[in-house]
Amino acid sequence: MTATSLATKLGARALRTRWLVRAPIWLYRAGFGFVFGSRLLMLRHTGRRSGAPRFVVLEVIDRPASGEYVIVSGFGITAQWYRNIRADPQVRISTGRTREVAATATPMPEDESAIALERYIHNHPKAWDKLRTTIEQATGTPVDTLLMVRVRTEHIP
Repeated sequence: MTATSLATKLGARALRTRWLVRAPIWLYRAGFGFVFGSRLLMLRHTGRRSGAPRFVVLEVIDRPASGEYVIVSGFGITAQWYRNIRADPQVRISTGRTREVAATATPMPEDESAIALERYIHNHPKAWDKLRTTIEQATGTPVDTLLMVRVRTEHIP
């Protein structure tokens, strides 16, 4: 087994390991989100059934404008956070040293998602190769397109 395939298998397993995926949330909530820089953000959303606050840390794949972030749902429409923002798009985000900023999360149309993905692939080809193979390993399906969500803050951080 090559180092790349081992890393892909470990990455896919990590995506399916709840405590490991949720570990960055505790760092953000403790005020240490800055250690992740601007490539990640914590999204606080509302559970569509429970009404309880929920948290997820996601990769920012694009910053098309100030106060605007594009994030991806690697698990598509089955991701709980994605289903929750479809039910209630009012969210709060934390990124870098900015915490709990009010925002609106809106699923992007397919054509805009494709453009954002192409830009990400162009700007981060190595990261895309790893992300793609990891998502494919975790989901068991090929990745041709990904669901994208635009998050716009109410106040520009």
